[in-house]
Parts: sequence; C-alpha cells; structure tokens
Amino acid sequence: MFTGIVETVGFVKSIRRKDKAIELFIDSALICEDLKLGDSISVNGVCLTATSITKPQFSVDVIHETNRSSSLNKLTSNSKVNLERAMPMNGRFGGHIVSGHVDGVGTIRKILNDGNSIIYTIEAPENVMRYTIDKGSITIDGISLTVASVSERSFQVAIIPFTASETTLSLRKVGDTVNLESDLVGKFIEKMVNNTTR
Repeated sequence: MFTGIVETVGFVKSIRRKDKAIELFIDSALICEDLKLGDSISVNGVCLTATSITKPQFSVDVIHETNRSSSLNKLTSNSKVNLERAMPMNGRFGGHIVSGHVDGVGTIRKILNDGNSIIYTIEAPENVMRYTIDKGSITIDGISLTVASVSERSFQVAIIPFTASETTLSLRKVGDTVNLESDLVGKFIEKMVNNTTR
C-alpha cells in the first residue's frame, strides 16, 4: 500500500527484454537505503517487487500484463521515474490510499501555466472516468492528486510548483501517456451497492 507522496525521482539505468516482459534496473540511493529483496516499490504508480539490489541500483520485473496495460512500456534507458516505498505502519498518511494497481493509461491533452500552478488536462478511458469526481483523489504516475474539474472524457489537475519539480510531471509534454489509478473508495462503494441491490 502506498500514499501517492513520491519520495524521489530515480532513473532507469538499463532495461533487459524478456520476451514480452521487461526487467528494469533503476538507480536511486534513497530507495536503496533500507530496501530488501521482495519489498514493494511504486514505479510511476505501478506496484513492483525488488528482485535484486546492488546499491545504489535495484531491479524489478515487469510481467507481460503490466507491461501491456501501463505506460512502463514507454520507458527507455535514462528515463526518470517516480518512486515510493510501501507505507510503513507508523508513517504519516499524506496522500490517499494507493494500491499501485493501474486502472488505465491516460494521455496529456493540455498543459497550461496558471499563476503559481500548472493545469494538466488528461484524457482517460471510461473505466477511470467513472470513478473520477470533482475534488476527488486520483493517482497520476504514482502521484496523489486532487481532481480540479471533470468533463465527459477528461479531467484536470492543478499542480503546485513543488510537486512539478519533485516528480516527473515537469518533464511531461502534450501527447505523453501517464499511468492512472482511480480512488479505491469509489470502487468499494460501487461493489457494495451492486451487491445489496441484487
């Protein structure tokens, strides 16, 4: 379980192709500080498992299904990635409940500077939009964000300069794809309502 508060930006040192899967080798001294084999790490919002550690580098396997259904397949050597270790039981809960299970891939359609914020318009698939509400939570590439507005096929988030500079969002351009995870609460409520109406 994660909070969506990105700890650091690491970079992909190399990628090893394994048929339809990939193995990522990622550099991050901070993440490797107390990392153990088998630990969960959010990489651009995708929950992955540390399979080797050679400080300051660790590796993770991305299976075919994850590679197919996320934007991790767009990564190249030297790509920067948002990283977060799993939330400790005694840690502060600064974002929202994030599982690291990507619901879909969105596309950045507009980026607008608006005073001291940057507004991103993200086009998203229907299965993400159904749980996206005004002032609700959403995770973009592992970043816990508040939805600023919603239309039929897209939503907007307003990013403060700190978030832009401390994550990979500042590197994103119009047309880039991002991993999206909807708020778990909406999914649970829908499931409970559907079960009680049967």
